[in-house]
Amino acid sequence: MEKLAKQVLFCSLLTALVLLPFPVIMSHLVEDESEFNYDVKSKRGPYNWGNIKPEWSICKNGSMQSPINLLNKRVQIAPHLGKLHINYQPSNATLRNRGHNIMLEWLAGTSYLQINETQYVLKQFHWHSPSEHTIDGRRFDLELHMVHEASSGEIAVIGMLYKAGRPDPLLSLLGNHIKAISDCTGAEIELGVLDP
Repeated sequence: MEKLAKQVLFCSLLTALVLLPFPVIMSHLVEDESEFNYDVKSKRGPYNWGNIKPEWSICKNGSMQSPINLLNKRVQIAPHLGKLHINYQPSNATLRNRGHNIMLEWLAGTSYLQINETQYVLKQFHWHSPSEHTIDGRRFDLELHMVHEASSGEIAVIGMLYKAGRPDPLLSLLGNHIKAISDCTGAEIELGVLDP
């Protein structure tokens, strides 16, 4: 049980927060990500991302970019980051099939994550199946990224890894909607008000 508790803590600490402090990186994010994939054996996979487009050349030099294999032996506690303070409020949301994943976009801008003195507004959730990242080489059934953005353009992402088991309340609520758009890239459904 103690080992499981340590693994949960490890997952929370390492995947709970990824900061991208460079707004220039975000300027290269695109809605249609069909030009690349996460298959490491593919010509469009992670090992070749830096060769696909000139503006993606930074991917050639990075040592800890996606997908990341999080290693237990490299865990470091960073108390100077402070606690995560989450204030999520019900908001209108749109569910969208982006081809490589399903995204839930939060429209009101009323939910936020606060890290130290910086407020990051909740922008969207998206899921990857199987997980994008691994822990000690182990891939999980599903991974959720909760993407937040500060007024400065900095990004904070909370990641959550799933194992098959009990139903997730939010995914259960979205299940029929996800099925309705799963075969149609670009399809979207306005869901009305949801509580993140």
